[in-house]
Amino acid sequence: MTKPFTIFAPFHCPIARSLAVIGDRWTILILRDLVRFGPRKFQDLERSLNGISPNTLSLRLKRLEEAEIVERRFYEQHPPRAEYALTDVGNELRPVLKALFEWGQRYTKYRAATP
Repeated sequence: MTKPFTIFAPFHCPIARSLAVIGDRWTILILRDLVRFGPRKFQDLERSLNGISPNTLSLRLKRLEEAEIVERRFYEQHPPRAEYALTDVGNELRPVLKALFEWGQRYTKYRAATP
């Protein structure tokens, strides 16, 4: 049996520790896309996350990989191509994302930005 995975963060509060891992700008939206659509290629995520720079997306994905929330899977060897998918640990965030979605539906409204 494998040892349970633990993510370490320098905070006493469990919410603060969680946010240290998934609280960066764009991270929750990356997780949203992986929950909604399943495994995604880098380009798919980049297209969906309008305004994210490739460097930022790459950094967020690496951080999620290091935390074992997301895994990179290679599906072609020449040229190497990869897709990103939630791990079992990442899948446990589904209820959190659902709660954020429901809260947003209940208490927020869309308003287009004015020029």
